Amino acid sequence: MPISDDTRESIRSLLAAGELPTEEIAEKLGVSPRTVSAIKAHITMGRYGLAPPAAEIEEELDAFETTFGLERDLQAALRANIGELEAGLVIIDDGKERSTAAGRIDILARDKAGATVVIELKAGDARAEVVTQTLGYIGALTQEGVTPLRGIIVAGRFPDRVIHAARAVPNLHLVSYRFKFSFSAGESTGKL
Repeated sequence: MPISDDTRESIRSLLAAGELPTEEIAEKLGVSPRTVSAIKAHITMGRYGLAPPAAEIEEELDAFETTFGLERDLQAALRANIGELEAGLVIIDDGKERSTAAGRIDILARDKAGATVVIELKAGDARAEVVTQTLGYIGALTQEGVTPLRGIIVAGRFPDRVIHAARAVPNLHLVSYRFKFSFSAGESTGKL
């Protein structure tokens, strides 16, 4: 549903103030969190003029929803098979994302040596910002007194820039995922 120019400008102003999280902005202005996230993405990418066309916002919402769905599915699959990521990992976040001063951690685990492990998931290609994001979570947990700490970023592919950045941080590791589909014969309806 299209939003008014006034609502769009209010979202921009609240995002610029940086005082409220996406969900609170959405609730305050009576829009969906997806709408706020789409406008925030436009601002972040420098593509936001006075008002992006409604079609562009809708396109951004669709892309956001697809990525969010893939990351949610990836998180569920990894939570169910955490030992596949690394032997000895145990999830310690009670099955939900852990909130910190730097944002929400996708999965928080403990390794067999007793270190707390921040696990950040990205559907598809990782962007360079994921290194900063993960280090922010590690820094926030350090402020809370959690030690020792390390991070694992899981993504479909890592561009060279991300690989080089991660090499500079000894306690940060990159892991690529792959999907394997298997199919089994079921009943046929005879219809296509």
